[in-house]
This record gives sequence, C-alpha cells and structure tokens, in this order.
Amino acid sequence: MTAVPLQHRFDGPPDGPVVLLLPPFGVKWTVWEPQMPELTRCMRVLRINHRGHGATPAPPGGVGLDDLGRDVSRLLDVLDLGPIRVVGAGMGGASLATWLAVNAPERLRRLAYLSGAARVPRAGEWLRTAARARTEGMAAVRGEATLSWFTPGFAEERPDVVQRVGEEFTGVDPAGFADCWEAVAPADQFPWIARIRVPALVVAGAHDAQLPPGYGRRLAAGIPGARFELVRGAAHIAGVERPERVNELLLDHLAD
Repeated sequence: MTAVPLQHRFDGPPDGPVVLLLPPFGVKWTVWEPQMPELTRCMRVLRINHRGHGATPAPPGGVGLDDLGRDVSRLLDVLDLGPIRVVGAGMGGASLATWLAVNAPERLRRLAYLSGAARVPRAGEWLRTAARARTEGMAAVRGEATLSWFTPGFAEERPDVVQRVGEEFTGVDPAGFADCWEAVAPADQFPWIARIRVPALVVAGAHDAQLPPGYGRRLAAGIPGARFELVRGAAHIAGVERPERVNELLLDHLAD
C-alpha cells in the first residue's frame, strides 16, 4: 500500500536537534502542547497526525502496522532528516516508535515511550471498539476508549481539559481510528525489542488502567540498557496530567 502523506508541523529552533512526537490513537498532535514550551527551548519538534486524525487522510482498504510505519518513514525521507529522537505515546505512538527503531535504526538517535508496551493487552476488546467506531461513530465509543486516560482526581480538578480531549476524540475520522487500531492490536513486538540499540526510556503512569506499569516494566526489561521511570499521580496520558515530571524525564533523556 502507498504511504499516506502525514499532516505534520515543526516548532522550535530550526537548527536544534529534531525530536519526533508520535501521539496515541484518538488524539491529534495537540496532546503534546504541555511538552512544547520545554522541548522547543532547545529542540526542533516535529509533530504528526495519524491516518484519519486532523488533516491526514484515511484511504479505504486494509492497513497493517508496516503501512503505518512506512507513513512515518516516508515523511522522514521527504523531510531529509538525519538521525532524530523519537517519542511514542500510548500503544499507537509506541508501536510506531518500535517499528522505526527496528526497521530503520539508522534514523534514530534516542527513543522514549510514554505509556507504551510491546503488545496490546486485551487486543480483542480494542478490535471490538474499532469495529464499533467504524459502524456507530466515535461518540459511541468515547466513554470506553477514554475512560483510563486521566485519574478521577485530575478529571475533577480539570474537567475543561478532559472535555477538550474528549471532544477531540469524537472529531477523529472513525475509519481512520479503526484502521489504526486494527493494524496495531494484533501485533506482538516482544520478539523485536531485543534488537533496539539506541538509548531508550520507558515512562509509565502509576495509575494507568489501560497499560498498567507492569507493561512498561516488561518493555524496558526487553530493550537492552533501557531505563524505566514511574510517574506518580498520572494515568494513561501522563504528559497532560503530570507535564512537569514528564518534561523533566524527556529533557534529561533526549539531550546528548
């Protein structure tokens, strides 16, 4: 399948080291806004939107993980970038970050995961959610898909943020969302991760019900030399809920 042109944007100093931010499925590049003030001080930040998210098209037809990986790889070809840093969030961003690290290792300088894993837990449930989104729309699956994104305390303290992220979720193209999950849910990347050779950081939210910290620990244990960090007081989208700690960890890891 032909690679899809990904909607993308750069922020930060043009001569800074490039860091690519890969968001979770169901949200757009705006999920990274809490990281932008810190990262753009010294880095050239590249953000993308997945198929069916934002202005990135979602062509009809079956999609596999290799197709999503080639979308990103093709973009890096077009932009003619040297080795970069890559941060993948959620199963969507994490799966593509691992794909790049294994299939295009020459492209990576450093690697970081936020709430990632090497295999989707309860894959059947996500495939059913994808099927419902395709037939009933994003609003029909909003509750089940986003329930574990934030802790109850954060939802009570910042209902505006939770509402905004939820509205962004319902604005995603259902076919694109379903395509992405159907590509990633069946994949098992555990046999791959031992081949990763760049410095890697794995960050997990202590209260992440979607990907409990054990999944991050196993991901880090399988990557040679990887470092694991637990962010307390955070659920699945730790970068929004606890940006200060996440930014501190990312800056420390991504710098040479």
